[in-house]
Amino acid sequence: MKVLIADKFDQRGQTLLAKLGCRVFFQPELSADNLPKGVAEHDPDVLIVRSTKVHAEAIHTGRRLKLIIRAGAGYDTIDMATASEEGVFVANCPGKNAIAVAELAWGLILSCDRRIPDQTADLRAGRWDKKTYGTAQGLYGRTLGVLGMGTIALEVVRRARAFGMSVIAWSRSLIAEKAHKLGVEHAPSPRDVAEKSDIVSVHVASTPETRHLINADFIAAMKPGAFLINTTRGAVVDEAALLRGIADKGLRVGLDVYQNEPGSGKGGFDSELARNPSVYGTHHIGASTNQAQQAIADEVVSIVAHYRETGQVLNCVNRAERSPATCILTVRHRNRPGVLANVFQVLSEARNNVEEMENILYQGAQAATARIQLDSAPASEHLQEMREKCSDILSIELTLLADSRAPEGD
Repeated sequence: MKVLIADKFDQRGQTLLAKLGCRVFFQPELSADNLPKGVAEHDPDVLIVRSTKVHAEAIHTGRRLKLIIRAGAGYDTIDMATASEEGVFVANCPGKNAIAVAELAWGLILSCDRRIPDQTADLRAGRWDKKTYGTAQGLYGRTLGVLGMGTIALEVVRRARAFGMSVIAWSRSLIAEKAHKLGVEHAPSPRDVAEKSDIVSVHVASTPETRHLINADFIAAMKPGAFLINTTRGAVVDEAALLRGIADKGLRVGLDVYQNEPGSGKGGFDSELARNPSVYGTHHIGASTNQAQQAIADEVVSIVAHYRETGQVLNCVNRAERSPATCILTVRHRNRPGVLANVFQVLSEARNNVEEMENILYQGAQAATARIQLDSAPASEHLQEMREKCSDILSIELTLLADSRAPEGD
């Protein structure tokens, strides 16, 4: 199995992949633009990326490509539609960078409050200005608002308690009872978080539904002088609306992510928001600690090892949520060559498409049961044809998924 690593990746992970018997090609300098060339050159079975964007061309170029692993949690940098159309699995490593991202979020919060980057810049330039920097609101007793309540958000909340802050939280899955158990106030909507918080930290996944979740309406509801922290994805924030909020309401902002980030780890970046003096920014490095990268590398190796051994993908994010199957054909049979081939021949001639299937062996491997999900139900005569064509079929049963009629079979 050939593995192309098109990004920075922990050395220990590279060694472990080699020990699995993989041929590892390590090219951390690849960018979105030259990734197709790298894929064409090495023709990998598995592609591993961190920040490098994977566009349609790179996926189309991979003749052997079967699996793309995002060495991190978010996977919006990968063309999911193309991967799914081409039958390429996409997997991620959720939760492995939670502490690292939470730590950076708090670094940005403290930077907003105490203006640490500005003070550092002045000192390095030979300027002493205690008068300007000698005032700050402080964090104790203030309210932190959290959007999203996944693993990273929970780590942020734990640290808020150490600072003596109260927390109000919203997510689509958070209910009042669960919020109470977590020791946070439940917000019915994102706007409620905006209205009640001195600091808002964003931890939602980047999806079409969360695009510009932080919009003009949300920003209008924020308190004057409040802080906004975003360590998730740039698409979650309407940057034009945020710039207006900075100008009109005196917001301070901490960002690790931006719209239209470069497609590689190094390059030019022209962002009006990042240049704004009220914005304290980092270079999308929330997960970039040695601890997090080692944990992510271990998870990547586990995904590759499991896929190599079983053909199954851990943490797969592009498997269909719901099968279009309308029925299940259950075939108990002797475990002998040609049994299922006969079944599939009849299904093909009858124009019944197989959506998914599994074949379960019984102890001793003398018999098995095949569960075949179909887009349409075979006619009775086709079921009978299957039985008659192969004496190794023990029974056939058809279960319709769309209604509760009794199964047909023997």
